Amino acid sequence: MPIACALNEVLTLVESPHPLSSILCYLHSAPERGEMVTRSIAELSMTDLVEAGLAAGEAEQIHGTILEVLLKATDGGGSNGHDPREVWRELVARRVLKPSHPHRLHQLIYYSVYSSWDSAVNGPPLYWFPSLDQSKKTNLGRLMESHGRELLGSSYADPITSFSLFHELSVWKPEVYWPIALKELAVSFRVPPRCILDTSDEYRPRGIWLPGAVLNIADCCIQPSIHPRKEDDGRAIVWRDESSDDDSSVKSMSLQELREQVMLVANALNAWFSRGDAIAIDMPMTASAVIIYLATVLAGMVVVSIADSFAAKEIATRLHISKAKGIFTQDFILRGGRKFPLYSRVVEAAPLKVIVLPAVGNEVGIQPREQDLSWGDFLSSVNNIKSPHSFAPVYQNVDSMTNILFSSGTTGEPKAIPWTQIAPMRCSSDAWAHFDLQPGDIMCWPTNLGWVMGPILLYCCFLSGTTLALYHGSPLGRGFGKFVQDAGVSILGTVPSLVRTWKSTNCMEGLDWTKIRLFASTGETSNVDDDLWLSSRSYYNPVLECCGGTELASSYIQGSLLQPQAFGAFSTKGMASSFVILDDQGNPYHDSQACVGEVALFPVSMGWTERLLNADHENVYFNGMPEYNGMRLRKHGDIIKRTVGGYYFVQGRADDTMNLGGIKTSSVEIERVCNRADESVMETASISISSIKGGPEELVILVVLKKGRIAAPDELKRKFSKAIHANLNPLFKVSFVKIIPEFPRTASNKLLRRVLRDQLQRELKLPSKL
Repeated sequence: MPIACALNEVLTLVESPHPLSSILCYLHSAPERGEMVTRSIAELSMTDLVEAGLAAGEAEQIHGTILEVLLKATDGGGSNGHDPREVWRELVARRVLKPSHPHRLHQLIYYSVYSSWDSAVNGPPLYWFPSLDQSKKTNLGRLMESHGRELLGSSYADPITSFSLFHELSVWKPEVYWPIALKELAVSFRVPPRCILDTSDEYRPRGIWLPGAVLNIADCCIQPSIHPRKEDDGRAIVWRDESSDDDSSVKSMSLQELREQVMLVANALNAWFSRGDAIAIDMPMTASAVIIYLATVLAGMVVVSIADSFAAKEIATRLHISKAKGIFTQDFILRGGRKFPLYSRVVEAAPLKVIVLPAVGNEVGIQPREQDLSWGDFLSSVNNIKSPHSFAPVYQNVDSMTNILFSSGTTGEPKAIPWTQIAPMRCSSDAWAHFDLQPGDIMCWPTNLGWVMGPILLYCCFLSGTTLALYHGSPLGRGFGKFVQDAGVSILGTVPSLVRTWKSTNCMEGLDWTKIRLFASTGETSNVDDDLWLSSRSYYNPVLECCGGTELASSYIQGSLLQPQAFGAFSTKGMASSFVILDDQGNPYHDSQACVGEVALFPVSMGWTERLLNADHENVYFNGMPEYNGMRLRKHGDIIKRTVGGYYFVQGRADDTMNLGGIKTSSVEIERVCNRADESVMETASISISSIKGGPEELVILVVLKKGRIAAPDELKRKFSKAIHANLNPLFKVSFVKIIPEFPRTASNKLLRRVLRDQLQRELKLPSKL
């Protein structure tokens, strides 16, 4: 079908234009893309390079280099006898493509190199390859070189060749792997554990991790250590306020300064609250928020994580479930040059004590209620303490609760997920192994303490000796990118929708991101072309994908620096965790088989939850799951695809949970709000669909009207958006609305959302989520 006809067909499928920009942009650029993917690298001419944005002289030079590389490349089944992997590897090694080159040049060469690549036979195209020398210098490589021969015997060869064997050891011999891994982190036990895993308790079928251990994990974060090297004068946090975008200076806080501030706030918390109290944090992830988080845990209290984007009703729900005794917030949120009220939202939701911090300066910009405290008044409560910057940590059993996080289930109420002191060890050890966190690294990841990535980022940095980089403002624009440049960020975490914005707005043009040695991506499905753009900003350093869950405290599939990487793909199961993929009958596929199905996790893994505060943990994660090798498998809910060669792609959720902008929510929650948004609506069905090239999911509302009623899709879209923003989350965006006569249902009247999703995928000519 001609591209113009395909575009017209998409536009006529709905009653009005809709912002499925990824589809429209893809179709609009299809002639250019078609030229890229149908012509091989050997057929590219200097004219092609000039049309892609190069000056004639540079085009001549690059064209000559391409011809040299083609002569050198060995045969590997690629077009014209050239192995595309070797061609791409050599082009990257020679730095033929520069971050300053137009993206269409990067597209032209990458897609031309792999123009005839058959993924069904060869697996996904690869863009990054580890060298043996560099692999031995990574954290995991060093560990394997030191212990590999001892643990694997003659089977051990090198970190790349033996990675899968070492991964298997981490899964099946936790008593061997975890002592080695924990030794690499700044984890100091007040009382050491009796063992790694105690399986003697018949009432705890999945065992007890680190039994008898006593510590304070926040104290581990703020104290200096020899291994990993953390020194008092080393930088613990660097940050910049959005209002200082034009200033090249970056603010910083040493480890000693961080410790003193954490202890000051811990003393103030002691003056107003009691040990064991739940204290909520609903504010942007600033240096102050990090200090409050650590101080709460140091004082033996429990952090309640609430995202600063929530509406008052959602805040109230989380405060009620957690039984919070107080909450920290800001007067306003400053983002993208605009000021958004936050304190007023919290006050609407919270009858409890609120401590309010100023977004700018030293004085809050609102008048707090009589029962509330300004940040200055809160800290003044320590004035009568002789040593306010000194505090005795509250040491507790390793399985004591330190943090309550929330994750939406398939019902209207979010699941309350308790983190113990083991969860920080889990996420930090995984980041140490997969992201290769080193003392001296500077890690930045736009997130919030209300989502699991916030606490993960905090602990990963402070337990590994990595510097935490925070941008106090919107990550969508150039100001954030300039901060990444000026702070010397070496590890940059992203969400795919952020990358898409950076790429589409070209806001990072001219910035130097070449100090970034790896990117990480989570929260949504990545788009290949967006990751191509991102990786190219740093001479094609790897973008490591990670996918997990709040209840796992980490990821069950990730990328690894010991394996070649493909854009948008996961290359391995997470260290010390494993899973099988189930077919439609609940039977596991063979581990080497290319397939698509629901993932089922092995149940015994350190740091994974053993309880929920407001739901039956066994019912949520284990009931109805099949057994495998004598184990009752753990439910997670993702549909994943395993390719030839053992790479993984997440295909969506097995239930009716959606992932919108990196936030999981249920169809039921959205429908409950939309059903009340307009009198003409009889019922709604909310589904999410992906673009033709993958990437973040987009929200679609299907509507059945009451008999005799008429409504315009555009008007319904406006009303649904307003209702969702007010009652659920202002970050959720309705892509478009479609009115249909009726919904498909089961014999028991259950709405078949998957059938609706599949029908819409076919109508829009999109690939099935399965």
